[in-house]
Amino acid sequence: MRLRTRAREPQLRDRLVWQAASLLLAYPDEQRDARLDTVERLLAHLDGTVAELLGRTTAALRATDVLTAAAEYVETFDMRRRSTMYLTYWTAGDTRNRGREMLAFASAYRDAGVEPPKNEAPDHLPVVLEFAATVDPEAGRRLLSEHRVPIDVLLRALRDAHSPYEHVIAAVCETLPPVTDQDVRRAHRLAQQGPPAEAVGLQPFTLTVPPKRTDGM
Repeated sequence: MRLRTRAREPQLRDRLVWQAASLLLAYPDEQRDARLDTVERLLAHLDGTVAELLGRTTAALRATDVLTAAAEYVETFDMRRRSTMYLTYWTAGDTRNRGREMLAFASAYRDAGVEPPKNEAPDHLPVVLEFAATVDPEAGRRLLSEHRVPIDVLLRALRDAHSPYEHVIAAVCETLPPVTDQDVRRAHRLAQQGPPAEAVGLQPFTLTVPPKRTDGM
């Protein structure tokens, strides 16, 4: 992606935000500091609200050692249903519907000429953000916009938890259409009811954002 001194064009700005957000939302493994270095280089081409928000999350992660960050990541995104980053978890009421919705993500990736990642579900927010940033911005924006309500629910959950990841999700929201009153009501209803209890995955593009490790650090 060719960068200018500052990303003045909205689409370029959004792609930089999406790439930085994808890296910041990755599971903190031994490559965490290298990803933060990349985010800081991206921030040099951003300004305004999005730069300030992404910078706050970056600074918070820099101030936390990797082992602590990994434990906090699991506590935030795996142990609290409201802060799941699997977008279809909020929008499908049963396993069949959720599988169909995840297939829509996988189909969007294949239509853009890439395969879905093999080690992560196609609806995982960091995956969608990286796809939007590096493969097909328009298709990626559509997927993000169609799931604006789940992203807003995630933002509210992170704010309630005083999580440093709140700021990166807020930056992503800056790139999407504003929520409507209907969206607000729907987000509130989802937050109250919680996502579906069922969990379905598809076996899914070679991804720079690593999947979360399950064997510990």
